[in-house]
Amino acid sequence: MEISEDQTGASDASGPTGSGATGGGAGLARLRAAVRDQWETLSTSERAVAQYVVSAPAESLLFASAQELGTASGTSNATVVRAMQRLGYAGLPALKRELASDFTSAVPPEVRLQQRIAHVGRDLDDIWGEVFDEAQERIEHARRLTPGEALRDAVGFLAEAPEIHCYGIAASELAARHLALALGRIGRRARYFGDTGFALADRLLAVRQGDAVVIFQPGRALTELTVLIERARAVGARVVLVTDELAELYGPRVDAVLTAPHTPTGITTEALTALVVADALLLALATLDEGRAVETSHQLTALREQLLAPRARKG
Repeated sequence: MEISEDQTGASDASGPTGSGATGGGAGLARLRAAVRDQWETLSTSERAVAQYVVSAPAESLLFASAQELGTASGTSNATVVRAMQRLGYAGLPALKRELASDFTSAVPPEVRLQQRIAHVGRDLDDIWGEVFDEAQERIEHARRLTPGEALRDAVGFLAEAPEIHCYGIAASELAARHLALALGRIGRRARYFGDTGFALADRLLAVRQGDAVVIFQPGRALTELTVLIERARAVGARVVLVTDELAELYGPRVDAVLTAPHTPTGITTEALTALVVADALLLALATLDEGRAVETSHQLTALREQLLAPRARKG
């Protein structure tokens, strides 16, 4: 079987011979290679999916749901998911992530925004559906990619820590701040920090032996991450990394990795899956020490009532 760079759509008994996908890059090259290598193992319906994805424009795949690809290929959304897994991807979002890496490096942000708008159109029902479809797709992808053992390890490290440090910058700041705040509300000592450059050094002094550090960083390897991880290891603190693309790079140097896939299209917020992962950690920690969580919640409620009482009297 052979897939050429310039032919489109045709196929024969040995497999697809063309790809109309526009653009190049490593993600598209890997997709074509995967289809060539796995063609003989695919069922008839899976071959229809494979033929379609190597023939469709790469940018259209970024915005397509599994259901849309199933309709376009004359199959089903379940077949699309199964075909992606046969081709070596964890799911459709994994394919989108690889294609998006090529696409975003070659296309300016304002052009990508125009393409998103053109894709969803002006129909409010379509917009509503696009956002919820991608959100569901990303969350299900995150659920599949994080093994139970990694979650158990992460929860165990956080439960034992006298203090938990939550680090996140830019789009990851939201999840890190949320985790730090909510940890305090279940009786855990926690702090958020998102410093970069020299300012980070002062924050790192607060990381002590036995502490835990939760780092939210989806895909860009930063000097700050390396220094933060090395500091934690040097003092004997545990590190939990919540990421999409950095598991291979930092995995050997941290204690647990939880996967939070980022958006390939920009339709849903970057922090969506990281927030869901944070909520899973919070609920698990609350169940491990229910008494402390309930008592802290009771104290929080009492303090809020005291703060609201003067306003009520003034009214």
